[in-house]
Amino acid sequence: MNISNLLKIAFHALRRNKLRTFLTMLGIIIGVASVIAMLAIGQGSKKSIQDQISSMGTNLVFVMPGSQQRGGIQLGNTSAVSLSARDLDAIKNESPSIGDISPEVRANGQAVYGHKNWPTSLFGSNTAYLNIKKIEVEDGRCFTEKEVKGAAKVCLIGKTVIENLFGKGANPIGMTVRYKKIPFQIIGILKSRGNNTFGQDQDDLLLAPYTTVQKRVLASIYFGSIQASAVDETKTKDAANEMEQALRKSHKIKATDQDDFTVRSQDELVSTFSSISNVLTVLLGAIASISLLVGGIGIMNIMYVSVTERTREIGLRMSVGGRGKDILMQFLIESIMISILGGTLGILLGIGASKLIGITMKWPVVVMPASVALSFLVCTVIGVFFGWYPARKASNLNPIDALRYE
Repeated sequence: MNISNLLKIAFHALRRNKLRTFLTMLGIIIGVASVIAMLAIGQGSKKSIQDQISSMGTNLVFVMPGSQQRGGIQLGNTSAVSLSARDLDAIKNESPSIGDISPEVRANGQAVYGHKNWPTSLFGSNTAYLNIKKIEVEDGRCFTEKEVKGAAKVCLIGKTVIENLFGKGANPIGMTVRYKKIPFQIIGILKSRGNNTFGQDQDDLLLAPYTTVQKRVLASIYFGSIQASAVDETKTKDAANEMEQALRKSHKIKATDQDDFTVRSQDELVSTFSSISNVLTVLLGAIASISLLVGGIGIMNIMYVSVTERTREIGLRMSVGGRGKDILMQFLIESIMISILGGTLGILLGIGASKLIGITMKWPVVVMPASVALSFLVCTVIGVFFGWYPARKASNLNPIDALRYE
């Protein structure tokens, strides 16, 4: 019996039990749709994280005080050894791969204007900080080197602070806010950047000269970190190595001793978060794949029922010359048709669900062609794997016993 006849027989057999066929396919449909949607969410999250980190500059390099590892044990950052102006000068003089560089200090407190107050962070930096962090001034100006050296009480303000102290759409340039009883004149408004990868509001800040924050707010000579950018993306690793060597020399660290600081680059952050996202994506895909397994078991179960119901039909086909391999192919094709048709509907449902999730939940989703192709391939394999045993059972029936079956 040729393939075309077997396809027609399988198609008519499935049509006779439309509802049962659909319910059998439902497991495959849900399984494939779940896999595609979960992988789309995972890939979308990964791309979103990469884009947001890269938006801060792929050539960003920074150093924090304290070592993240001592004696093979992860301890996290510590401020036992702090960064100073001497370290900043050492990096400037001995790191040719570094372009812009700026110290960063941070204070937490209340910004006050009139009878209103708002809890926010006050960052201190130099004039190169905006280029390093890809921050833009929407209105007004940035502070100057002269104002940095003179520890001038001026600041730039983020949109969130403006809305909570002055009202939405206000222009507070020239006005004065108090931060820990220190008056700061607003000279510029920062362009809105929204939330970062971790959900933190990047517009909830004040930015002032680091000397002002150190002397008037923190009463400290140390930096919270040193932020820098490589002269070129290809020089990022060189810049990180040069910073490390300059700081080891500045801190007089012996060759056998561990660093008392931590140097990180944006490339490392992208790589780290990509690895985490990959693990989560695989986990989501594995959980969704359980539905495919359940769908395959459903196909096997219904094919067993079909063989039992059509035992007399099988005996009749064999009695008029039907071979065992023809019976095997007949039931195997039915199983594959159920699986492929269910997989096709599942792919359409999965793509639609992914788009719907992206629109309604505002989540980043990316439907990968590879996940669609893989889902379709898995459906075919499931049809063959779970349909083989029932089909083989049908092909091994004794024609005489099959004709006697009631």
